[in-house]
Amino acid sequence: MPRQYLSQVDTKLSKTDLKSHDKAVFILHDQLNLEAWPAWIKDEHPLLIFIESREKGEELPHHKMKATYVLSAMRHFALECYEEGFPVLYHSTKGHFDDGLTDLLQDFDGELTYMMPSEWDSRQCLRGLDESLDCDVSEIPNSFFFADPEEWTEKIEPGYRMEYFYRDMRRKTGYLMDGDEPEGGEWNYDDQNRESLPKNHPVPDIPVIEPDSITQEVIEMVEDYFPNHFGKLEHFPYAVTRSDALEMLDQFIEERLDEFGPYEDALKLDDHQLFHSQLSLYMNSGLLTPQEVCGKALKAYDEGDARLNSVEGFVRQILGWREFIRIYYEAMMPDVRDANHFGFTNKLPEMFWSGETKMKCMEQSIKPVIEEGYSHHIQRLMILSNFSNLTETDPRELNRWFWFAYVDAYEWVELPNVLGMSTFADGGVLASKPYVSSGNYINKMSDYCKHCEYSITQKTGENACPFNYLYWNFVDKQRETFNDSGRVNFMVNMFDNKKSDQQKKEIRESTEAFLSELKRDE
Repeated sequence: MPRQYLSQVDTKLSKTDLKSHDKAVFILHDQLNLEAWPAWIKDEHPLLIFIESREKGEELPHHKMKATYVLSAMRHFALECYEEGFPVLYHSTKGHFDDGLTDLLQDFDGELTYMMPSEWDSRQCLRGLDESLDCDVSEIPNSFFFADPEEWTEKIEPGYRMEYFYRDMRRKTGYLMDGDEPEGGEWNYDDQNRESLPKNHPVPDIPVIEPDSITQEVIEMVEDYFPNHFGKLEHFPYAVTRSDALEMLDQFIEERLDEFGPYEDALKLDDHQLFHSQLSLYMNSGLLTPQEVCGKALKAYDEGDARLNSVEGFVRQILGWREFIRIYYEAMMPDVRDANHFGFTNKLPEMFWSGETKMKCMEQSIKPVIEEGYSHHIQRLMILSNFSNLTETDPRELNRWFWFAYVDAYEWVELPNVLGMSTFADGGVLASKPYVSSGNYINKMSDYCKHCEYSITQKTGENACPFNYLYWNFVDKQRETFNDSGRVNFMVNMFDNKKSDQQKKEIRESTEAFLSELKRDE
């Protein structure tokens, strides 16, 4: 990789003599926090190696915002380590990072340590280093999570739900526990966290971090190397250092955590953040640890600064869901990549790339992804994934899109959410039912529908909200799956017994007309 975009790191981090070191540690782009590494690294100050891989960046058309975040955060972290007295070698390569590492260490005869990558393919690459290097290579466990997957992976099967795991983790950590009982007497306050946002309800802004010279240089490089990648890069709002990420955490705790719970499922026109923390990208790259994020939320509750249902809901997303899907990933890979329970083969709708559609909810959910690589979990689950299923789109196509489109997306976190949870592609291992709905849910939780060209009150026809007839068509065609689920089998009975023959005919005709006109990716 040409070095004209490496001026900030070249001066200090490219002149290390490998022969003068007997220990080296390779750090990946999602392991950017020495607090999560073994103590001996801070004590002994081994050589720290970072590699930028152009081939890795080209494996998928990753969002330009995502590429900028990953590379800028890694450069900042490497420079911070250097300033703290660590010897640092920062290398760039046109090939994959394991190839770059092999070329770099051909004459190194010391000990190389790396932490187990969170993603499957990176793990396989690094585990092959023994065959290409003469030095001793050792892998250490990944310590950027709460749970050790080996303790839990055997439990991943249909019927073992996140809630069981979450309660065990609450007991194990002592989070929100009153002795042996949950704080407040309930394990889960989700029934208090389903409110729509009142009109004119104030929502604090998330601070924008102005890009420094390092980030600006990365932006230029990304626009040059990846001009056809997904998304826009007209501004860059994210923190790329641990200190700035900690400020983002503090701001969330102080200004948005208290109302996070009630409105965590709410949707609002032209506001894709609301009271969400937007801290997932910082945890997923290592700038923040899940322990410290949960710890600050618990402290806010203890000090009376945040209500219980908000803190419990926030902790559940991290200690419960985030940890659970990582264990699911470990248990199900690599076969789960091909999961396709419903057998859908259609390409992704073109609107996922352009954001152009008359459906206000889809436009509002795709637009922020194109512009910032982010939308919150209800937009991901109940709008984008819901629409993908109802339009009989191949879930593997949707999975690929989520992987490259979101700034916080790594395979270990997005694959379980897409193929396990939101599309039911694994057939019910992760989720207990298909997460699909008509337009009524979207109307209940948002103000989108009143600004939409389609009518939420019309059930069929060219002016009706497409979610309305697509949902019932899905229930009819996938009745076997619905009947097998005790949670939603009544929907088949409603279709069969409450819908007239004429209504059923109109549902099928409206669906056929909409799908025939739906433009898809080529």
